[in-house]
Amino acid sequence: MASADASACSALSTEEKVQLITRNLQEVIGEEKVREIVAQRDLQLYWGTATTGRPHVAYFVPLCKIADFLRAGCKVSPSVLALSLHICLVSLCLLCCWLQVTILFADLHALLDNMKAPWDLVAKRVQYYEVIIKSMLESIGVPLDKLHFVKGTSYQLSKEYTLDVFRLSTSVTLHDAKKAGAEVVKQVDRPLLSSILYPLLQALDEEYLKVDAQFGGVDQRKIFTFAQENLPGIGYGKRIHLMNPMVPGLTGGKMSSSDADSKIDMLDSADDVKSKIRKAFCEEGNIAENGVLMFVKYVLIPVSGKEEFVIERLEKHGGNLIFPNFEALEQAFGKKEVYPLDLKNAVTATLNRLMEPIRQKFATSAELQELLLSAYPEAAKASAAAGEGGAKGGAKGDAAKVTREVDFSRLNVRVGRILS
Repeated sequence: MASADASACSALSTEEKVQLITRNLQEVIGEEKVREIVAQRDLQLYWGTATTGRPHVAYFVPLCKIADFLRAGCKVSPSVLALSLHICLVSLCLLCCWLQVTILFADLHALLDNMKAPWDLVAKRVQYYEVIIKSMLESIGVPLDKLHFVKGTSYQLSKEYTLDVFRLSTSVTLHDAKKAGAEVVKQVDRPLLSSILYPLLQALDEEYLKVDAQFGGVDQRKIFTFAQENLPGIGYGKRIHLMNPMVPGLTGGKMSSSDADSKIDMLDSADDVKSKIRKAFCEEGNIAENGVLMFVKYVLIPVSGKEEFVIERLEKHGGNLIFPNFEALEQAFGKKEVYPLDLKNAVTATLNRLMEPIRQKFATSAELQELLLSAYPEAAKASAAAGEGGAKGGAKGDAAKVTREVDFSRLNVRVGRILS
């Protein structure tokens, strides 16, 4: 089986590999270099994530894209592999024959980004990220024995790396460093020096992870171009940069961990998922800023392992709608041939199937509930309070069994006249 799978891996032509690597991307810097490398060997790339806010369902977007990279024969170093929900055994072996996958948890970046994650919480959040991302991968059938997890501080505190930070700082202006992080680092009137260092570290990661390419959202573009412009100045080469589009959130803007209304947390209950998607912006005929529609394109269709998308409906409501590909769905929605509620119901059902194993994993583990509470104490307490009493189809809120602390400010005392 292994030799047959290896033969299948090499069966892709150079152009087929390039097509897999670049499809659905918004921008590629260095596409010709991609072509040159894959014609000779595997492309090595990485994807990193700062351990700040809690991962949400938009994290499935880079996971699904990385599946394309793996099918194309890339070796993914700090990255995540996503496979079809119903992938067959042969295809599973086919994707695994190329790689050892490493996930970079950029813990030092989390600290530098204007203290979004204070240092005393960083270690717990790294643990939480590892559990959630592993759980997401398990929910879509990925073999975890192919994964390797790395914390940024495992190499970013070395003598060599620290010296390179200082070397890079001698050739980078304050203006250029601030500009590079403008779309990623929290912007304030009086920025801390830590936020200025953020893009320098991300640029150096490309060299220390020994990759050909870095993958991320298009919001990373300024950091990517910063790396291309400044790494050669200290003797390091330019890398390829692969950029995903930013999938609109439920309210129409960017899906963000800091905006509860814009995103679906990985531990939201089935009822919460249904409620949030029901409230999501999905205007009839609008295909421009439609987060529900884009989620189908960048997550649900890739995860399904096929081009077809089915909207299930009762016969009395016209029966199922079957679209051969996303373009057909998008065209029909634009012509108002697909009712928004039907699309929302289909997305809700599929998403809940992906999330249910993750919810159950946390609902049945006191240890994971404690990890959630220690990594995100305020959010976890609020969610647990909102979710008391359980839920149909999953743990209500983040962890239904988390005990809420006594708070006398919630005591409702009323004084009135005794009538009898």
